[in-house]
Amino acid sequence: MAELINLNRARKAKARADGKAHAAQNRVVHGQSKGQKAVSKLESERARRELEGKKRE
Repeated sequence: MAELINLNRARKAKARADGKAHAAQNRVVHGQSKGQKAVSKLESERARRELEGKKRE
């Protein structure tokens, strides 16, 4: 006898898998590595501190 399959559950599982694959592809295309993010954060923090130092009261 054939195994019963819940079609709603199968549809959702397929959609979830497709979404994860799409997200992985977007991370490759648009993402930054952890090192790049750290450098970017440090640069923005340095620029913010420099700007704060030049403000007039």
